[in-house]
Amino acid sequence: MEPGACSRANTLVHRLWTAVSKALFAEFLATGLYVFFGVGSVLHWPSALPSVLQIAITFNLATATAVQVSWKASGAHANPAVTLAFLVASHISLPRAVAYVAAQLAGATVGAALLYGVTPGYIRGTLGINMVQNSTSTGQAVAVELVLTLQLVLCVFASMDSRHTVGSPAAMIGTSVALGHLIGIYFTGCSMNPARSFGPAVIIGKFTVHWIFWVGPLTGAVLASLIYNFILFPDTKTLAQRLNILMGTSEVEKAAEERPQKKGSQSSSGDTECGCCAKGLDAVQKNQAFCPSQCILTQEETAASSGKEG
Repeated sequence: MEPGACSRANTLVHRLWTAVSKALFAEFLATGLYVFFGVGSVLHWPSALPSVLQIAITFNLATATAVQVSWKASGAHANPAVTLAFLVASHISLPRAVAYVAAQLAGATVGAALLYGVTPGYIRGTLGINMVQNSTSTGQAVAVELVLTLQLVLCVFASMDSRHTVGSPAAMIGTSVALGHLIGIYFTGCSMNPARSFGPAVIIGKFTVHWIFWVGPLTGAVLASLIYNFILFPDTKTLAQRLNILMGTSEVEKAAEERPQKKGSQSSSGDTECGCCAKGLDAVQKNQAFCPSQCILTQEETAASSGKEG
């Protein structure tokens, strides 16, 4: 291999690894924080038993914090259901989706373990694991989790869609999570997030009806993705583009094409076109961590390259 080609390959691998590793750590951290603070709010302290409103507000704030911390680095999924929805919508590749879910489950487990470790033994109880409550049947529980997650994922898409919104989606997504808890607590303790259910279940070692908190949220997420991306606001990706995104080819192509593009593809408005889609850098410049095709160019890299060219 020629020295120049070898150098370009090394640079490509380095850029991919840097972007992906940062995104995975962001998902790990965001999910861990969400589980620690959210599940911590449901613990039964004798001096002050938690109310439904308190739990809903805490999950609201925990979600907003997790999203604000991670959305520029990873897109702020912090939820396997959200990741699946983005995969169905061709906003993320399959390899990245699998890696995100693994990071989320690891973060949720660490967050639950940390909460378990700092909580007195007589307070831990079942560590806030999700359970079917108040004579709710398993079918009803699945349906409730489906509807709760559907509204959450619809809100996530609407809040992060650079075609319609600008700025951080943290507050709106947090509000959607609070809305779900105000109703869902009475049925299932309100999961809407398989990682939230998984972490405490692993630490306590109790997986009774745990499948409900995967089937319901994941089904709701898929339905929400289809409704938003194919009915309400359909995009124009071709089948070939969707397959490239699914397999992760677009990320590699973007990294490989980015350097030449910087030198010669400035548009009249000063925006550079993304190698995967015409609005790629628009999404980045509107504070999106990734364009709709999940390019790996971040806002910080865009600013840095603009500074060098200037």
